[in-house]
Formats: sequence, C-alpha cells, structure tokens
Amino acid sequence: MTRGTTGPPVRTSSFVGRRQEVAEVKRLVAAHRLVSLTGTAGVGKTRLVLHAVPRLARGFADGVHIVQLAGVRDASLVPLALIEALNIRDVSGRSPMRVLVDHLQDRESLLVLDNCEHLADACAHLVEVLLAETAGVRVLATSRHPLDVPAQHVLELQPLATPTPGEPLPPKPALEYPALALFADRAAAVLPGFQLTAANQDAVAALCRRLDGLPLAIELAAVRMRALGVQQLLERLDRRYRLLADSGENGQALSRHRTLRAAVDWSHDLCTPGERAVWARASVFAGSFDLGAAEEVCAGPGLDRDAMVDAVAGLVDKSLLVRDGDAVHARYRMLESIRQYGLDRLREDATGAEEAARRRVRDWCLDFVEECERRWFGPDQPELIRRLHAESDLLRSAFEFCLNTPGELRAGLKIAGHLWFFWFATGALVEGRYWLERLLAVAPEPSVARARALWTLALMLLSQGNAARGAPLAEEARELALRLGDEAEVAHSFFGRGGARLISGDYGRAREVYEEALSRPPCEGESMSLVGFKYVELAHVLAIQGEYDRAMALCEEFRLICVAHGEQWVHSYLLRILAFAEWAEGDRAAARTHARECLRLKRVVGDVFGTGMTLELLAAVHARDGEGRPAAVLLGAAERIWQDAHVALDRTPSHGPVRTEAEEGARALLGDAFENACREGLELTLDDAVGYALGERESPARQVLDSPLTRRETQVAELIAEGLTNQQIADRLVVALRTAEGHVERILSKLGFTSRSQVAVWAEARRATRP
Repeated sequence: MTRGTTGPPVRTSSFVGRRQEVAEVKRLVAAHRLVSLTGTAGVGKTRLVLHAVPRLARGFADGVHIVQLAGVRDASLVPLALIEALNIRDVSGRSPMRVLVDHLQDRESLLVLDNCEHLADACAHLVEVLLAETAGVRVLATSRHPLDVPAQHVLELQPLATPTPGEPLPPKPALEYPALALFADRAAAVLPGFQLTAANQDAVAALCRRLDGLPLAIELAAVRMRALGVQQLLERLDRRYRLLADSGENGQALSRHRTLRAAVDWSHDLCTPGERAVWARASVFAGSFDLGAAEEVCAGPGLDRDAMVDAVAGLVDKSLLVRDGDAVHARYRMLESIRQYGLDRLREDATGAEEAARRRVRDWCLDFVEECERRWFGPDQPELIRRLHAESDLLRSAFEFCLNTPGELRAGLKIAGHLWFFWFATGALVEGRYWLERLLAVAPEPSVARARALWTLALMLLSQGNAARGAPLAEEARELALRLGDEAEVAHSFFGRGGARLISGDYGRAREVYEEALSRPPCEGESMSLVGFKYVELAHVLAIQGEYDRAMALCEEFRLICVAHGEQWVHSYLLRILAFAEWAEGDRAAARTHARECLRLKRVVGDVFGTGMTLELLAAVHARDGEGRPAAVLLGAAERIWQDAHVALDRTPSHGPVRTEAEEGARALLGDAFENACREGLELTLDDAVGYALGERESPARQVLDSPLTRRETQVAELIAEGLTNQQIADRLVVALRTAEGHVERILSKLGFTSRSQVAVWAEARRATRP
C-alpha cells in the first residue's frame, strides 16, 4: 500500500563529493538484485545511501524502504524491523518471515538495510529468503563486511581522495579532492567565511591525509575550527595519532581504525564533563531518542537535568550527536562508531554502569507507555501514535532487557500490557504477539500484569480468527484477575470473552457477555477505551439481531462522551456501527454520512482494518443507491487491505454479509465492467482509497482503465509515448537495459501491436480519455 520512500529523515548537512559512487550505486542496483555497500567505520556508507535513495525511488513502483538496523541488537528482531518499515498490518498469525515474503511477493520494491554488520547472519538469511521467494524485490545493504550471500555484488566504499604528499595542488583543489571540499564545507559551518586559500590549503591537505580521507574523522576535526587554526589542528592530531601508533597495528584497515579512534579520542578529551557523561550514558539508547528520554536516562552523578540541554547541544555542535526529526520534534542519535566508543567508556566507568543505564531506559519506557495509555482516551491520539512509532527501537531494547535480565520479567509484562491500544489501533499485531508470547512463556507467576497480557494476547488471536487459542486465554485472564481481586482487569477481559463468541456467529452468548459487562458501572483503573468498546460490541450484536433503535441509541450515548473528551479511535468504531445499523434499517443517507465521518477519524488515527470494514460498508451503501462503479472501486480497495493483511475478517459471520450484498449489488449494476472497477480499487494506496470514498478525488485511478498492463508496464508505455529509447527508459526507471527491453516486449504482446509507434498512440489515447 506504500509508494515513494519510507524510513528515517535524511541528515540536513550538505552532501559533498561521491558523485561517481552515487552513479555506481544506481548502476549496480539496476543490474543486480543484491548490492552490498561495504567500507570501514566512518567512511560514509549511510550518508551515501541516503543521498542516493531519492534518485533510486522512481525505479520502483512500490517504493524504497529504509530499515535502520543500528538500534536493533537481537537478530530475531530483524524481520520485525522490516515489517515496521514496510508498514505491514498483518493479522494472519503467520511467522514474521512468512508475512514479509507474502507481502513482497508481487511488489517491485527496494529494501535498504542499513548497518548490517552486527546482525550479519540474520540479514544474510533474510535476504536469501526474500530473493529466492520474490521476483521484484531488490536489496541495498550497508555493512563493514559483505553479507554471506552468493548472489550479492559488493561495492567497497573508499575514503575520500586526498592529495599525494609533495604533489603540487591544482588551482582549485576542492574541485579535485573531495576530502578538502568536505573539510572546507564543515569548517565554514562553524567558522563563517572559511574557505580554502593559497595560505591554508597545504595544511588542510596534510590534515585530510592524516585523517586518511575518512569523512567522519574530517567532520570531527573541522568542528574544532571554532577554536583552532588548521595548523594547530594538524599538530595536535599528530600527537594523538603517534600515541595510538604505538599499539602496533598494521595494515590499511587497522590504520584507518586507528585514525578514527584518534579523532574520536580527541573529540572526547575536548568535551566537557557533562558532555562526556551524556555521551557514555546515551550510548545505551537503541536508535534515536528525544530530550525527555535523555534527561531521564543520562542525568545522574556529575550532571543534573537542568544541564542536559547544554550537554546535548554541545554534542550536536561537535558532530557527536546527529539531530533528526523536524522543527517541532527534535530527536537525536549517534553514529554507530560514536555509540560504540561511548559504550566502551560506560563499561570502563564502573562495575554495573551499563546495566544501571539500561535499567533507566527500562524505567523510562515503562513510565512512557503508562503515560500514553493514560492520555489515550482524549485528543492526543495522533501525537501518541507518532511518538510510540518513534520510540519503537527503545521499546524493543526494553523488552530484550526484561527478557534477559533476572527479576525484570514482570516489568516487561507491564510494558506490553500498557501497549495494547497501540498495537490494536495501528494494526501492529505481528509485533504485539511476538513480545506477548515470549514474555508469557517465561513469566508464569500470577500477577495483574500477566492477567492483562493474557487478555491482550487473546484479543490479538481473536483478531486473527484464532478462537481456539484466543477464547481460553480470555477466560484464563478473567479467572486470574478474579483470584487477584483486580476489578479493572476482570472488566477488561470481557472484550476477549465476547469476541470469541461474536466471530464464531454465536450472537446470543456474545450478547450475554456484553450485556453483563455494560450492566456494571466503570470501576477504578478501567480503561475508558474498553468501556467504550462495551457499547460498540453490544450495539454491533444488537444491529445484527435487528434491534436497530437500541443499537443506535447506545452508539449515540457513548459518542457524546467521546466528543466531550476529543477522542477519535473508539468514536470511529461507534460511527461505523451506527452507519451499519442505519444501512441495515434502510436509512442510506444517514449511513453514508456516518460512514464517511468514521473514515475521517480512522485516517487520523491510522486504523487500517477499521478502514477496510468501513470502505466495504460504504460500498454497500453505494450499491443500494444504484452507484455501481464507486461500490466496486471501494470493494477493490478493501480487498487490497485484506490481501495485504491476510485477514479473513470480511468473511466472518458478523461482517461477511455486508461485503456479499455490496458485491452482488455492484455486479448486477455493472456487469462485465465490475472487474475493471474493482481492479482500479486494488491499485489504490490506503490514503487514495479513503480520499476517493470521501469524495475528495474524482478518480483515484493509478492504472488506465480497461488496460491489460501492469502499473510498471503502463509507466513504460507512457515513456514510449514521450519518445524515449529503451536505454533512456532504463535510465529513467533505474533498471537494467534488459529489464526495460522485457517490459517493452510484453507490452507489444499484450496489446497485440508490432511497433513502438502503435504503443505511443495507444498511451496518448488513454491519457486523453482518462477520467
């Protein structure tokens, strides 16, 4: 469902040099399915790839997806990191690897796996499986060493070119030596007006040679231009380098490692005590972090919270922290070599310092998710979802800490239990099940946290259609909560107990559960969202049983509470059930209005599965109104959601009849045109489908109607109409020449043409008549 590029933001500092390397990456990606970009630490692999990505994106119909693996420490999490990057929302219950393979089966995507070296075996296995079981996927990996995959093509990134000692410099040395250009660019950022001149260029050249042309080392040295001249920089670095040279290292790679170590060591010495403390303690962060997390984790002896802003700013100024995010949401991260240096310093600091810092990360994560759950029933839901996505690496590291550290399992269960709403609202059930099943398997002791984790896992299993496993877990959660005397968790367990009956079509027993749950007033600690779902689920059953008035009354009753609190997620479900009851009763105008209101809220929250059900309901409304084409398009859009998620929710007894009536009505209205309209919906992104359903776009078609061509073939046909040759098409799409030639041959065959001019005329005609 994604297009374009997904992944972390690109650093905002300018990109210097590497023009030939960028062109070579583009060429290799077009010619090979696996390209490994290798090189020593600090050579600029990530920067090069991020710079190349926008130039690669147009070559992949289903986008480029960047997966930052630096923050992933456990090899088993590699598939989950990729699932999140691809925004896969799957409820099939299959293994993460199977989910990935099936999702990518018919897609043309480039996967960028950045920082693979510490997960080399897991990345190699993942890539081998994907390349073997998909046809249109390509992989660009960065690592200090090649992956152990036979099919790969390796491009080793060398340091930036520097002048040979004793060689006269040309009139404009920065144009010929990227290392000098990089130093001048970064120096000018801290010393406005700095530029290479006849007076300083020899010293800059010597400095860049001493730094072996390593971009990271050059950047760290250039920052010192705020206080030192170039010659002073060179003299001090020489002293530092000679000390490390006594280590006896030899060989080119070891020499570059020593060079980087000298630059990083010197940067550390020039930091204030507070900056050093933040550097060391923040090295336990997986991925990026914000200032609030830094204040909680890094404050301590030698640094109080009030001094944190200055310490973080100082590290950013020294290029030791990278500022990510936007103008509103600032986040920070360390390059892997800088992070590893800080971790080494933390381990040298005191016995147990690393574990203490990781425990503070755990504490911060627990406080964070508790706060998110407290605030969830309110107006902040979109912001909370954004923040929880941003902290995914930190949360994973906290789970791993809890699983691998004695005495921490209950804390892990608590974190998982507080995340139930996030995993459900965003459809991230694969990840939720992964952590819940691991934690519950090793933490059998009775606790309130276990009771919550049990009903949360039960809901996930039921959402995946697995009542055989889900129903017993829901009952176990209720019995444990009763034994522990926790009324809130007893109340929470109703959702799973009723859901098991609802998805199996036992509406009478489901109604009993929901009636009992709603008859009890909310108790202290009970989630208002789950209180709202008592109304949603009971209203749903009532509407199925034909008690439309009471169903609509229940929806309207709790809608007032949602509106008063600015809540959107539960509100969207109330609107869908309200629209369903109105549709079933025959009030199509009201059903259309409320279904569209529901879609607006689901778009804000990002509820994929709820969107799919609502698109089908709106399709049923269109079909009853005699509007066959929009009904078919929306059915196709919903089908794409179900295909991507491998979910059979649209065929359950409680929901299947809606789709059945919509499809039968649309087919009757359109006849043979139904399949084309439905295929148009299948081609839509989620945003396009919702925009079409809301009447914001006249036609969301991404593929020419009545065309036998795929999206990529249609794109090639349009390029032929522009007069491009096969080689020019290959260059435009960043694919190999033989790939472009294959597309052209298939287009001619499918259309029954014998010449490119016929294809051009066909493409122009379709473009002129496209709605």
